[in-house]
Amino acid sequence: MQPDPGARPAEVSAERPKQSVFGDHSQLSRDELRQRLVALENLLDITRHLATDLDLNTILGAITREASEALDCERASLYQYDPKREELFTRVALGLEIAEIRKGLGAGISGDVARTRRLANVPHPAADPRWDPKFDRATGYHTRNILALPLLAPHDGALLGVLELLNKRGAAFTAFDEEVAVAFSQHAAAALDRARLVDEIRERSHVESSLNVARDVQRSFMPQKLPEIAGYELATWWVPHQAVGGDYCDVIRLAEGKFGLVIADVSGHGLGPSLLMASVRAALRALVLDHTGPDELLRLLGRALTADLQEGRFITLALVELNADRHVIEYANAGHAPALRYSVTQDQFVPLEATGLPLGVLDDPEYGRGLPLVLEAGDLVVLCTDGIVEAMNHANEQFGHARLEELVRAHATAPVAELVRRVGESVEDHYVGLSPPDDLTILAVRRNS
Repeated sequence: MQPDPGARPAEVSAERPKQSVFGDHSQLSRDELRQRLVALENLLDITRHLATDLDLNTILGAITREASEALDCERASLYQYDPKREELFTRVALGLEIAEIRKGLGAGISGDVARTRRLANVPHPAADPRWDPKFDRATGYHTRNILALPLLAPHDGALLGVLELLNKRGAAFTAFDEEVAVAFSQHAAAALDRARLVDEIRERSHVESSLNVARDVQRSFMPQKLPEIAGYELATWWVPHQAVGGDYCDVIRLAEGKFGLVIADVSGHGLGPSLLMASVRAALRALVLDHTGPDELLRLLGRALTADLQEGRFITLALVELNADRHVIEYANAGHAPALRYSVTQDQFVPLEATGLPLGVLDDPEYGRGLPLVLEAGDLVVLCTDGIVEAMNHANEQFGHARLEELVRAHATAPVAELVRRVGESVEDHYVGLSPPDDLTILAVRRNS
């Protein structure tokens, strides 16, 4: 008689029945009672393994063997779920002739159990439309019945794998077998989940350690002590995105008693941009030893960084040359904003506009030089990274240039350290979340006399 291909698969919910079959002994034979005693002893053995063994392979192997013995099966397999490939693979396989089985979610009975997260008790696999006979054909094994259960993480319900038991000796799997198998599956899920959490903690600790090192390196790039410039007052304020960022600011001594005010921002976040910014700092500090002029320095810097700026990476950078003796600034700007000069007497902001494209866009960039600007007493130069103006609030509104300019105007006569702190704190009050969505950096300089 040919199996009905449309036969409905026999399966039950993975939920436990209200009345546990462990406690119902009134109608049981001596053999059945003996089998239940074996099952309970095996479960106790697994509990001891979980309490004393730390090796996941040892624990999962013991669970699979004990489950197979408790339910009097010919074979048993424990599949682990690979979330990256969305596949099941055999972590433990008793009596399997094939080195490893991999299958996608929904493939075969075990794959369907993983997809639906429901227990399946299949007394006649050949009559089940989910049945895939290719493994029996490959091995010569004959699967008569199957009991398969999903392995779900106890703390968040995530899919961890499937426990599959094959060929109950003498009969089909019973309701008692289902409940015993559920108990074993819960032990297996607990072991897998524990290992997953341990791996996550280790990875988080490793990443945190790496980021802490990178953060310390990044902090060393920011000026710890600004140079003293007669008649001028300088200050910076910086908060990185998460643990490490890609912003950079600096005040560099140039030839002829001039100073270079630098603000830069690498595209992206995290460790990669931070390391790239290290190259920017090193290259720029080397170039100023032999070259002058903000336009020439940017051109040479762009050439030097061509090999490092691959896969769409780019850097915006503004370099302002301050002649403190003549109270004049000149600048070159590789696509960076905001960069502003504020005239107190005229109550006017003048943007230090881009004189070329960001570093990394062209292999051989050219940069113009902005017109010289005279700084009167009280005038400010304010350089920020875009995280300042692009920070978003709950209403999806950016902090914006207008707020920045209003704060600079309101605190223009305050100590510069207070000015940058007030701007920074206002941005922190504006954005949503515990950490900024982007690196936040401010460098401000005021002529006092």
